[in-house]
Amino acid sequence: MFDVSKNPVNIKPSSAGKPAIFVVLAAMVAFVLFSSYFTVDQGERGIVLRFGAFQRIAEPGLNFKIPILESTHTISLQTQVSHFQLPAYSRDQQPATLDVSINWHAQESELQKIYSEFGSLPSLEARIIQPRLPQAVKTVFGSYVAASSIQNRAKLNADIYDSVSKVLQGPIQIESVQLDNIDFSEAYEQSVEQRMLAEVEVAKLQQNALREKVQAEITVTQAKAQAESVKAQAAAQADATRMKGEAEAAAIKAKGDALRQNPNLVELIKAERWNGALPQTMLPNSAVPFIDVKNKPASE
Repeated sequence: MFDVSKNPVNIKPSSAGKPAIFVVLAAMVAFVLFSSYFTVDQGERGIVLRFGAFQRIAEPGLNFKIPILESTHTISLQTQVSHFQLPAYSRDQQPATLDVSINWHAQESELQKIYSEFGSLPSLEARIIQPRLPQAVKTVFGSYVAASSIQNRAKLNADIYDSVSKVLQGPIQIESVQLDNIDFSEAYEQSVEQRMLAEVEVAKLQQNALREKVQAEITVTQAKAQAESVKAQAAAQADATRMKGEAEAAAIKAKGDALRQNPNLVELIKAERWNGALPQTMLPNSAVPFIDVKNKPASE
């Protein structure tokens, strides 16, 4: 047998394990250093947990945590958009498909509650928005008849916003609700098209009747104007004739008065107009014009 006591062996610690220890220690230090800080993007907030329990809200930028003991999760404060296609009925029982979109964001003051109760925004959307929004939209749409939902689109959208805001009160803030489209059944759309065509035809007939009425009024006005013009011309002519007759009568009367006051005026006018020539022929016993020779008594 081999006797150890007779052949002692000196056993020294191996120097090959020292580099490995240094590598492990360096790795641990690097892990601690790199896991002791984290960054949060603008528009987000960090949830810092210690052994799973909420500790604080981390703001955007560089933040620090205790390695291994603390962990982080981020929640966005940016606008989220949810889209829905909802079957619904109007008050007059017309079926329709509604395209609705909602813009919302998480409230910063409610981040602890959001993480504690829902864990993430997709979970919050699935548990809060998706169950509540459709019923609120359908209730409002059901209070409108189909025609008024199209004609009063702005009011319908405002009513939907009010209703959705009430049922979604909580850790989120509703920014806007849009009724993007209302798709009625093909039969209803055809009936609407036919009604619109009928209304257009009625409006066209009313316009034609109005145009004919205006044209008739124009014709009557023109006829009245022409009649008034003829009447005015006739009145003017009558006045002219009357005035001419009155003038002629006044002239004749003046001549008559002049003759009565001057009996020899006629003979004077004749003499003034005589050219001095005697007539070429005279009837027997006729007097020579403008010579009135009277027989005087013999005593003269």
